[in-house]
Amino acid sequence: MKKRFLSKGVILLIFSIFIIPSLTFASDKDRIKIQGVVMELDLKKNMMIVNERTFVWDQNTIFYNEKGSPVTVDKLNTKTWVYIEGVRENVKKRVVAEKIYLLPKYISEKEKYRYPFMQ
Repeated sequence: MKKRFLSKGVILLIFSIFIIPSLTFASDKDRIKIQGVVMELDLKKNMMIVNERTFVWDQNTIFYNEKGSPVTVDKLNTKTWVYIEGVRENVKKRVVAEKIYLLPKYISEKEKYRYPFMQ
């Protein structure tokens, strides 16, 4: 009886070692973090193009300035540097932004320590 219980426990352990990490990696694959310039902007459609990729936002999207303080969407303009965290929608080939940070300029790897949200 103990051997049967032990063998089932080992099988369950091996199964969880291989399956759970693959599910975690699959969910991270659809998350996007990108820095770029707003090329096109349509405030009526809640849509913008950054680095030739379409991003949309909804009522859950929060806009921040470079210090991490919330700002309104009217601060967003074309040719503005932004950092976007969002989720890819494969069906419509777009990304739904969860957080949009307005940046003063391009942030290089050496300067990212000044912006904790980019870590």
